Amino acid sequence: MVLGKVKSFVVSYDCLNDSNVPVFSSGDSVSGRVIIEVTGEIRVKSLKIHAKGFAKVRWTESRNAGSNTAYTQNYTEEVEYLNHRDILIDDDNSEEGLTAIPSGRHEYAFSFELPQTPLATSFEGKHGSVRYWVKAELHRPWLLPMKTKKEFTVFEHIDINTPLLLSPQAGTKDKTLCCWFCTSGPISLSAKIERKGYTPGESIQIFAEIENCSSRMVVPKAAIYQTQTFYAKGKMKEIKQLVANLRGESLSSGKTETWNGKMLKIPPVSPSILDCSIIRVEYSLMVYVDIPGAVNLSLNLPLVIGTIPLHPFGSRTSSVSSQCSMAMSWLGLTLPERPEAPPSYSEVVTEEQRQSCLEVSAGREDYESPLFAYIQEFRFQPPPPYSEIDPNPDQCRRTEERRPDTCPSR
Repeated sequence: MVLGKVKSFVVSYDCLNDSNVPVFSSGDSVSGRVIIEVTGEIRVKSLKIHAKGFAKVRWTESRNAGSNTAYTQNYTEEVEYLNHRDILIDDDNSEEGLTAIPSGRHEYAFSFELPQTPLATSFEGKHGSVRYWVKAELHRPWLLPMKTKKEFTVFEHIDINTPLLLSPQAGTKDKTLCCWFCTSGPISLSAKIERKGYTPGESIQIFAEIENCSSRMVVPKAAIYQTQTFYAKGKMKEIKQLVANLRGESLSSGKTETWNGKMLKIPPVSPSILDCSIIRVEYSLMVYVDIPGAVNLSLNLPLVIGTIPLHPFGSRTSSVSSQCSMAMSWLGLTLPERPEAPPSYSEVVTEEQRQSCLEVSAGREDYESPLFAYIQEFRFQPPPPYSEIDPNPDQCRRTEERRPDTCPSR
């Protein structure tokens, strides 16, 4: 008998989105198929799948031990998020211990649930990664097992429609340049953004004011940075990468530049990873002044890159309130600490209106209801005079003295 051959052996997912990309979140059901295409009949002992998700960190450091002796230290750490196994074909179900698969294309479905607990978002970094995959193994007699593996993406959703991520971010700094015994004027920088949370594809509106009182030519700039931090065996490794940047106009001595909502677009980047114990991915907006021959003057405003975009209502409320407050602060306007007193009674109700009301109420003798008479009697009557100081402090004090210290029993 001539045994057949396996022409293709792959794992396929039932995608949940229109982009045909397998993307899932914690609590989702991951389903798919193991597809086997064979020419001729084959005998199979078992077909198994193994789904796994984990974060892994690894880097190496070289150290000098003296006497021209060097050694390397490996730092490794791993956190498991998913570990699921299942058997799609079991040889115990057949009399001979083998299952015959005829020639053609065959699909074997699988399904499992992702944990309800928060998962780390899929990520690939320089010293670590977060990966999720399904591996299938086809076991046949007298042959080595065939293996195939396919990854899927997990997004741990970050909703930016929260008070913390909708709060404005701001900062102010200044710097004085010194050269030997000469001191030039200061360089000052103030910057604000309307919120902390954004999603990829959005543009950040930057409000900034740069004043150059030094003797040098300076250039204001802004940049978004991604910071990858890896932890293993009590050590830390940090990588900082530029994501996007912009450049303002050069400022000569004595000049000032104002950014009234300068736009910096966020490119497609990985969401922030804040809940993983060994890998963190954070973002920040750096607004800085490039000073030739000196250390730059910079402001770091923290950012969170989320997955759930801003709702229309939240966008309107956040942008209107933040832009209003920012515009008022830049224009030097402030709200009064104490509201103005209300208008006087004579400005609201004229004497003719009051007299006409009294005449109408006097002619309505048919209504004997005391409530109606009470309402008519006090309609358009002037309120007590407005004052922020108690006009009868002695009376109030005597009332408090007569008040018992304990409440009467019921």
